Amino acid sequence: MAVALALMLILGRLSLASAGAGSSSDPVCDATADYFLGEEDYGEAIATHQRLIAAHPDDALAHYHLGFAYGMTGDRAREVAEYRKAAALGLRQWDLYLNLGRALIEAGNFDGASSVLTTAVALAPERPESHYNLGLAYERRGMFAAARDELQASLRLDPKQPDARNMVGLVYAEEGDYSHAREVWSGLARTEPDFEPARANLAILDRMEHAPAGTTSPGHDNLRTAFASDPN
Repeated sequence: MAVALALMLILGRLSLASAGAGSSSDPVCDATADYFLGEEDYGEAIATHQRLIAAHPDDALAHYHLGFAYGMTGDRAREVAEYRKAAALGLRQWDLYLNLGRALIEAGNFDGASSVLTTAVALAPERPESHYNLGLAYERRGMFAAARDELQASLRLDPKQPDARNMVGLVYAEEGDYSHAREVWSGLARTEPDFEPARANLAILDRMEHAPAGTTSPGHDNLRTAFASDPN
């Protein structure tokens, strides 16, 4: 599934107190390194964080930020590696696990994504985006009931998520429950008229339901039309 998953770095939540027990040293991600992240100068952000880590190799927060910078340049392998180093050093932040889960979804590692996103949900059950992305991972694994539970949990926390509503419709369709899928997408098309995936999915569902016998109708993969970059 080609899903545009925007990474999220909440710099306001990344403080010296945010590393959990188990860090080998106090995190000392300095202001200059993070300034370049804020300015979206990812080349300088990478260089400054690399220098910081050379001096403080056990700085979990710096590894996290370096991973984020790599991700923003499209270097998924290094992004994931740095996130894993941050986690191994004891950094227990929900958004670290969220970003790691998103990167693993993009890489097609849905089992791994489910595991780390479960941790993101446990660390911050009040955050709708963690539930949403865990739902995505479950859907790709064919765990439809679990996917629907997480997507609905996300919607209870933030009902104004067209992506999550769209995915609920997809899960119903994949289960063969076209009636509920149509109900979800029709409601979404009414309340979010500019959200094209709902209308596109309704049109595809029409073709699937009315395809003449013996012909090939669009499959469920065609229903995965598009997603906004972030549910929030």
